[in-house]
Amino acid sequence: MLDLEAQVVLTLGLLLAAAFFAGGLAGLLRLPRVTIYLLVGLLLGPSVLGTVPREHVLVLEPLRNLAIALVLFHLGCQFPLARAKSIFRKVTRLSLGEMAATFALVFIGLWLLGAGWEAALLLGTMALATAPATTILVLKETESEGTITDYAQALVAINNLVAIVAFEFVFLAIAFSRNALDSSLAVQLGGLARDLLGSLGLGVGAGLMVSYCYALVAPKNRLVLLAAVTILLLGLCEILDTSSMLAFLAMGVATANTSYSTRQILAELDRLTGLLCVVFFVTSGVELNLDALAKAGLIGTAYIVLRSAGKYFGIYATAGRQREQPVVGRWLGAAIVAQAGAAIALAAIAKERFPIMGGEVQTIILGTVAFFEIAGPILIRQAVLRAGEVPLAYAFPHTGVDLLEQARTVWNRALLAFGLDPWHRRETADLTVREIMRKNVHPIVESWTFEEILSVIEHSRDHTYPVVNAQGELTGLIRYRELSQALADHSLGPLVRAEDVMTSAKKTFYPDDLVSKARQTFNTSKDDCLPVVSRDPPGQLLGVIRRRDVLRLLIRRQPGGGAPS
Repeated sequence: MLDLEAQVVLTLGLLLAAAFFAGGLAGLLRLPRVTIYLLVGLLLGPSVLGTVPREHVLVLEPLRNLAIALVLFHLGCQFPLARAKSIFRKVTRLSLGEMAATFALVFIGLWLLGAGWEAALLLGTMALATAPATTILVLKETESEGTITDYAQALVAINNLVAIVAFEFVFLAIAFSRNALDSSLAVQLGGLARDLLGSLGLGVGAGLMVSYCYALVAPKNRLVLLAAVTILLLGLCEILDTSSMLAFLAMGVATANTSYSTRQILAELDRLTGLLCVVFFVTSGVELNLDALAKAGLIGTAYIVLRSAGKYFGIYATAGRQREQPVVGRWLGAAIVAQAGAAIALAAIAKERFPIMGGEVQTIILGTVAFFEIAGPILIRQAVLRAGEVPLAYAFPHTGVDLLEQARTVWNRALLAFGLDPWHRRETADLTVREIMRKNVHPIVESWTFEEILSVIEHSRDHTYPVVNAQGELTGLIRYRELSQALADHSLGPLVRAEDVMTSAKKTFYPDDLVSKARQTFNTSKDDCLPVVSRDPPGQLLGVIRRRDVLRLLIRRQPGGGAPS
């Protein structure tokens, strides 16, 4: 029988392996990786297969907390004061409108449906919180840039800070109404202020330490420095029972405003953040409780509907009055719907302080989180995608890797390692382009819309696409590398044609050209494939010749089977 330590290690390996293989489906299914990781955890967790027990997840809690800390630090680094002033000036009214609508709808709606006023009040306050890790990781995964992205990041910070502070005030109000305060109201408020200022001070101090020490440390030791400061701050927050959320946001803001190396710092931490966030989300999926969702019943269903409506319509109405861009009213609300960690933590505190009423609140939060964590990332991705803030490379799945071809490459390399020739000594000196070109090519027609171009890119493994006119004559090329960083703005789809984004095809082949000529051409070209056209009639597209096909034939001519120069 394995001891607990061995079981947890095995569980972690299983979760990471499952997440790795499932992550490959994210592009094909057009789902955020966050959603895939959560679904993997849910599938392996107690709610479905029961392969991974929740007890193992508890052992991994320090890694999960570190992942959240790094995400919050990353979020804080997005707000140097000059930029923060500009963004928060615009976002403040949106935030107030959204939070007021969310709180009012949840509180009044649940109270009218039969929830006690205390539970409705607490749920209305918790409804303000937005999942920081989920939101920031989806935005980061999609490489989105623009108004929705900037506003969503700011609203995540504001919403969670307001939710935490408002929860404490609501708790004091409920305890005061029950005559259950341990000390006077003034003392309680003073303690709350001390905790918040303490978290702020710890975060600023950690940020200043990072800014000061980073340049003094050798590059190979910088990751150790950053990890040490982050983990020490996390430990201090745990020991002093202060808000780690505020502390790490403050740490990020302090670093952004006192260091010239913020980008390098974030790049260093990304080496940790990527792996830790996979651990965080697959284990969060394990903790999702479908039974709790069922137990939440009518109140839980109403909470989902009312909170979602408050987020969306609060933003929509405020953006209209503020004369924001139409995309803000249309999509920003969807980008801040996700809910998880902060609400779960507040629900646990509510149960600890008021066991009966808090237990009911916790059941509703734990149940509805299953919905918000699965649906939230999808809504965030759709929001920034529809707003035209996502580069094409992340908006549509496209890969140059063929699974069967990769297997063939591995097999051929293994044969070469044993001194065998996978091409059976076939001569290549007299081979022509006709003998190795790919004839089954579906070209892009120059009159096609951008959406039709994307459908070809999505189902092709090439990165260069020939463009033809109505008569089948080659007129140009479209290169994926030139489009991949363009924003996938759906509103422009019907207006842009293939002829608007193609470039001239300066390098082409004829069927009777020698393969040696193709090799020389590819040595001076970045294209992965080039078109083959007819001599008579001139310019008719016959197919393409691919770089990897040429290399596969010529590789055996090198000493030891190495790649040709």
